[in-house]
Amino acid sequence: MSKNKISSSSAPNVSGGGTLFRTKAGVIAATLGSAVGLGSIWRFPAEAQANGGGAFLLLYMACVLVLGIPVMLAETSLGRGGRADAVGSYMKLAPGHHWWIAGALGVLASYLIISFYMVVAGWTLQYLWDSITGALYAGADGTPVLALESTFHHRMEQYIGSDIAPLISTFIMIALNMGVLMMGVQKGIERASNIMMPLLFVLLLLFSIYALTLPGAAEGLEFFFRPDFSKITWSVAANALGQTFFSLSLGIGILITYASYYPSSTNLVSTSATVSALTTFVAVMMGVIIFPTVFSFNLDLSQLRGTTLVFVTLPEVFSQMPGGRWWSILFFVLLLVAALTSTISLSEVSILFVQKRFHKSRVVSTLIMMCPLFVFSALCSLSFGSLSDLKLFGLTIFNFLDTFTTNWLLPICALVMVIFTGWFAPRGTFRSQLTNGGTIAVRLYPVVSFIVRWVAPLLILVILATSI
Repeated sequence: MSKNKISSSSAPNVSGGGTLFRTKAGVIAATLGSAVGLGSIWRFPAEAQANGGGAFLLLYMACVLVLGIPVMLAETSLGRGGRADAVGSYMKLAPGHHWWIAGALGVLASYLIISFYMVVAGWTLQYLWDSITGALYAGADGTPVLALESTFHHRMEQYIGSDIAPLISTFIMIALNMGVLMMGVQKGIERASNIMMPLLFVLLLLFSIYALTLPGAAEGLEFFFRPDFSKITWSVAANALGQTFFSLSLGIGILITYASYYPSSTNLVSTSATVSALTTFVAVMMGVIIFPTVFSFNLDLSQLRGTTLVFVTLPEVFSQMPGGRWWSILFFVLLLVAALTSTISLSEVSILFVQKRFHKSRVVSTLIMMCPLFVFSALCSLSFGSLSDLKLFGLTIFNFLDTFTTNWLLPICALVMVIFTGWFAPRGTFRSQLTNGGTIAVRLYPVVSFIVRWVAPLLILVILATSI
């Protein structure tokens, strides 16, 4: 054994203790909720559009299979093996070493992400409210607005460029998260996930069915499903890798945190495979919704980017549909559910850290970590308005945090995590967690272990090199 290898005597068994998810369905729903969120519903379609449609989808699915599932297995094995927060799991598995710094970086990354994610979540809440009241499709005097992209683009710029309205929506989202998180793991996170995830899939199914009935839907499906191999480049491959990490919430402590709540009987392999498959399914469903709709209404695909795709394009589409107001309400309910599952899982990382490291109660830990967001998220929101001239390395506060966490912190945390799991964790820990102490046969373990030790670090370095 290498002198740097941590002794196997420090590896805990799979039984663990503390608060656990109550049911198998709860395990799947909560973990799926941590993965399926704004990353799959808001970010994936924009990435697919910008990177060649079918070519990007093909690479993304390959990345999920080859890299996403093995890395998820590595992260969940750390979480259940350590039975603690993102920092504590490393400390338990590697006492006396400095690997806990990787967990600390994960806590930092998740907290920085939640700071600007709350702002986007607030936008979804505002658009849902405006859909319900009809304000989304009415001018200042109450008359219907023209169904033109420029009109909705101008509305979006006006909204996020103001100070008060986005702040109110952001603060409401922070309060909603606090309410769920204060209720704890079983009564809060698990119960909310069990309600929201089935609702999300029902709404996705409704929108998919409608999109497939639109004239011109076949053209949109061809763009999304038929790969143009000439568009496959190193840059597109790197973007597919990055989206895999973003969609599956890899490397920022979420899965370590949630896996610490897994019962000892949970099959990590089937759970990770199920969550990865369903997350991919949600991303594909969003493509089925977006691209047939865009082609059917003859929108300029080259002009659709990021927030434009959801907050500008879809309101335009809804304005031209029979019963469009009701479709708008349903869609922004869907987006709000995705926003809540994302923000809840991101917030839980830092809350469990405070709870475990500083021995605070659940309520106090939630207050300690969530109350500062009223300041940090406000700064991110105001960076579109009165603080738009304040720049960090040439970027607004919002864009700086987005770029720094997504392009740097997330892959760095994931890189250290797979290196630790593959090379420095106590001998047999990874195998023991995957096999539940030898009670489950995992025939592909040698392949998974090889990917975690060799393939994953190299591919993550590709992401970092591309960012540089």
